Amino acid sequence: MLPYHITHLNLQRQLQMPLLDTARKGNYLVFWWGDLALGDLYLAPGQGLTEQSYYEKLTAAIQPAVERYALKAGQAAGAWSNWLRRRDFSCLREWMGSVLQDFTPNAVPETVPVTVVICTRNRAQHLQQCLLMLGQLRCRPQQIVVVDNAPSDESTAEVVRNFEEVEYVKEPRAGLDVARNTGIRQASCPVVAFTDDDVRVHPLWVYRVWESFQDPKVAAMTGLVIASQLETEAQQIFEKHWSFNRGYVDKTYDEAYFRQTLPTGPPVWEIGAGANMAFRTSVFKEVGYFDERLDVGAAGCNGDSEMWYRVLAGGHSIHYNPRAAAFHEHRREIAALKKQIYYYMRGFTAAALVQQQQHRQAGYHKHLFRVLPRYYLSLIRQGFPKYPFQYRTLFTEIGGILSGLVYYVKNRRASAKTLSR
Repeated sequence: MLPYHITHLNLQRQLQMPLLDTARKGNYLVFWWGDLALGDLYLAPGQGLTEQSYYEKLTAAIQPAVERYALKAGQAAGAWSNWLRRRDFSCLREWMGSVLQDFTPNAVPETVPVTVVICTRNRAQHLQQCLLMLGQLRCRPQQIVVVDNAPSDESTAEVVRNFEEVEYVKEPRAGLDVARNTGIRQASCPVVAFTDDDVRVHPLWVYRVWESFQDPKVAAMTGLVIASQLETEAQQIFEKHWSFNRGYVDKTYDEAYFRQTLPTGPPVWEIGAGANMAFRTSVFKEVGYFDERLDVGAAGCNGDSEMWYRVLAGGHSIHYNPRAAAFHEHRREIAALKKQIYYYMRGFTAAALVQQQQHRQAGYHKHLFRVLPRYYLSLIRQGFPKYPFQYRTLFTEIGGILSGLVYYVKNRRASAKTLSR
């Protein structure tokens, strides 16, 4: 399996076709205009690329984002793609600059009233890099809280001692959602944002998070997550079939979305990733804290999506903001990927049943006991007999679903107290 090389191209500076090694590796191109991510493009190993085909693919990759920004700016979007295909770069630059100027701040404040919470355990090297990165952002949070979750040593505390502005909290009870709830209680700002110790955020990430909450209807937000490596088969499987990337166009999930999707079970897992999310601190008083039966250290995953479910059920809106970008390093080895996917499906199943318990009219039973069995029978037939690439995790996924059913049955009565602590 040949690696994919990731290239970030700032079209504001480079509209010419880049020089790419297409023979010995694949290429994954991420297109930006300044600080705005606009789209991406996969080029498989050995895939030939002429100059004409490059601009056709580039146009298709960025079209949804460019035309959405043009609509918001009140400008007609008809001519830009022709300029790009004809390589009329001067007209394109002038038009793009006009369209995107309202989404590109001329100046940003030094700090904004956001609390960033990092939940970690025995990962001192990752945490060190994460805290250094947060200290170098162009707009910094007013508060950073590190929650040390059931540590077996003092390495996390030792790292935090080197950062005077960072608050350290030790949470002896194991579990990611336990740690998240501890971070929320420690937060002093009106917005609390979560990221992981192995995630690198864009220099304007905190500013973009804060920007989402300038809309009073927004109670939560998620942001764009881009892969930072695609070198191994495991990383490529994850990015192509389990990606955290939800695209480059703003999306709003609101009460209307919740009502419309309730009969089939709202697919809240599509809203974003827990590695790049934020909430109004006040919303937890209304909808409750993270369900401590879910996520790492318990069911395995989906504490974030179950929280988004309750936010929507409470009549609030969630904003997917692609300008709040982060970069995630996926698991490199197949064994680690399989373990991750097992717990994803275990947590997914438990969370779906928890959500069904909250709203009996929700269609998660239908999804779990009708849609998924048909889906996996289809995948078993498609992957037979060798089960390559995406099918390598197939039976691990099924095992995770079955484990999630058992986990829910054993823990379904431990509900209210985990939400109100």
